[in-house]
Amino acid sequence: MRASPRGAAAALLALGLLLAACSGGDRDQQAAPATTIPATTAPPATEGGAGSTTTFGAAASSAQFRRARVRLVQVAELQQPVAMAVRPGDRAVYVAEQTGAVRALRDGKVDPTPVVDVSDQITAGGEQGLLGLAFAPDGRHLYLDFTDRAGDTRVVELAMGGRRADPGSQRLVLQVDQPFANHNGGQLAFGPDRLLYIALGDGGGGGDPEGNGQSLGTLLGKILRIDPRPAAGRPYRVPSGNPFVGRGGARPEIWAYGLRNPWRFSFDPAAGDLWIGDVGQNTWEEVDHEPAGSGGRNYGWNRREGRHAFDGERPAGAVDPVIEYGREGGACTVIGGSVYWGRRIPGLRGAYLYGDYCAGWIRAARVRGGRVAEQRDLGLSVPGLTSFGVDPAGELYAMSLSGPVYRLAPD
Repeated sequence: MRASPRGAAAALLALGLLLAACSGGDRDQQAAPATTIPATTAPPATEGGAGSTTTFGAAASSAQFRRARVRLVQVAELQQPVAMAVRPGDRAVYVAEQTGAVRALRDGKVDPTPVVDVSDQITAGGEQGLLGLAFAPDGRHLYLDFTDRAGDTRVVELAMGGRRADPGSQRLVLQVDQPFANHNGGQLAFGPDRLLYIALGDGGGGGDPEGNGQSLGTLLGKILRIDPRPAAGRPYRVPSGNPFVGRGGARPEIWAYGLRNPWRFSFDPAAGDLWIGDVGQNTWEEVDHEPAGSGGRNYGWNRREGRHAFDGERPAGAVDPVIEYGREGGACTVIGGSVYWGRRIPGLRGAYLYGDYCAGWIRAARVRGGRVAEQRDLGLSVPGLTSFGVDPAGELYAMSLSGPVYRLAPD
């Protein structure tokens, strides 16, 4: 499926305007009870998919990092691709189209039959639509994050049958009411602890008018951590090791807070660290770096925008971003990426790659001791960059809202 040039341009403009704009509440769902799920934080020792025994090896040297040259190879043309995931034990990559379909890319070709299509269940356009996907660690279930016909966030589970998801198996895991149409987050990912992490923006509205980012009583403006399988009559379970379990007035699902719109986050498969690209308000875009297992951190919004004051005093214990940049050069919206551990581009191994939606550039950064040690622009341009993805071999992909899906390759 392809978007018409006019339709793609309109969607591109709409998303750009909304993502770059500021946004704000939540009529909370009933919290699931806490259970005793171990919070394993040790990083995996292998790469390359389920059953792999390949070690990660060493990161690139500074000289290799500076010399690395890359290019973009287009591998597909889809309809508004916004997210990518891999299924354990499967060599395909799976891409979510904002308009509602999940597509599989196999051996360089797009499977003409969608894995699943939820277009009749969603509101799409601007920052709404099908926004995220993830496969369970055993590959048996697919999880989707989308805005429903009422504009509220839904995370649903579908059983996989062969290469397709069974539409009749769809089960609601989590629903969060959205007070405005923007700042829905949407990223889903299973961490090295095999638990599901879910990104939610602050609810929109401009400047976080309901104060959701700093409130532990709402799921908005947070990254959550749950076990999505049902238990004891509940649609999901809350890990006992979550940082706010048992704290009065706090939602136990919360893993991290003080976020404005964490559109894309990822885990470093070698270290287990969490990287969060949090979209800024007016002036500063930020990337937060969370060492493995460091739950409970407050990233400052809406008291802080990046490393700067925004509304009120700095919260006690707030954590500043490891990367920030301003809106110069046409930049407007950070697109969080991934730490690269592929083998095709040795000079980028161990570097974190991220980009900007409006400016279209892609940068690589090497972080040591919580600080950026080296950073460089890779000289690439992806207009309407929406997301990055990693295939089973650790190679990195970049997606444009206008349709192309690219793989980064050595130049």
